Amino acid sequence: MSRRDLEMTSHGVRVAAWHYRAGSDDLRGDAGRPCVVLAHGFGATRDTGLAGFAERFAAAGLDAVVFDYRGFGDSDGSPRQVVDVAGQLDDYRAAIDAARRLPDVDPDRVAVWGVSFAGGHVFVLAAGDPRLAAAVALTPATDGRAAVLEALRRDGIGTSLRATALALRDAVAAVRGREPVLAPLAGEPGTVAALTAPGAYREYTSMAGPSWRNEVAARAFLRLATVRPGRRAADVTCPLLVQIADLDRTAPPASATAAAARAPRAEVRHYPCDHFDVYPGQPWHEAAAAHQVAFLTRHLSRPAGAP
Repeated sequence: MSRRDLEMTSHGVRVAAWHYRAGSDDLRGDAGRPCVVLAHGFGATRDTGLAGFAERFAAAGLDAVVFDYRGFGDSDGSPRQVVDVAGQLDDYRAAIDAARRLPDVDPDRVAVWGVSFAGGHVFVLAAGDPRLAAAVALTPATDGRAAVLEALRRDGIGTSLRATALALRDAVAAVRGREPVLAPLAGEPGTVAALTAPGAYREYTSMAGPSWRNEVAARAFLRLATVRPGRRAADVTCPLLVQIADLDRTAPPASATAAAARAPRAEVRHYPCDHFDVYPGQPWHEAAAAHQVAFLTRHLSRPAGAP
């Protein structure tokens, strides 16, 4: 297994990535090896918790590509720290295209993998790209409206009003061409931040990589309720693994369960844990990663079209 830097262009923006080469040719076919494209959650970076998953896939004979969205980490893009859903999907598609063009990778055995916010992106990508061979959504955020309502119930109307005021300031700054008005990505309950569930700040900061910044443009607060990727679940035709943390206080598990029920070929796994308990070093990581490896090797072990 080896890792090298990889770059791609997404609508004129340079996107930085890592390519993990499979440690064996056990899954190799005439057209090459299968590959998994991994993306991080809301405001995260590729060095925040994803290496442990990519290394597991490479050890199992799967190539892996892990990338930073525009405006985050080592990728280009300005202004910085702006969560742009359409731009993230464009970057994800660019990473998929780059994976398909890698030497020794079978372009018809490429899968997508997303956690949290990117777990929601997985539904949109898989619904729009029938060539994808499989998809994994780990603790996915499938319904922004449900997440916003949960945060409102937990933190109260006062905190919500302060977040809205900050978001409006940032929206005005964007119209005037000024630098973004930033808010913390993770914060303690009751503070103005994107993620305020109990334990979110502690867990996020404990696994953060050197390129991660605990800040996002506040305009994201105005848009979260409109991001509802779970509505595309019925259009996902490839095998889909949905891994749900039943005690999740960040991405509502009921919404993920409902979305998975609408996907024709979904395999659903439930874990008695919270949102961040599936990351490397946490108690439910081993089970979640083992289920992913089993699912991906089962569906990507045969060349496309093989019985």
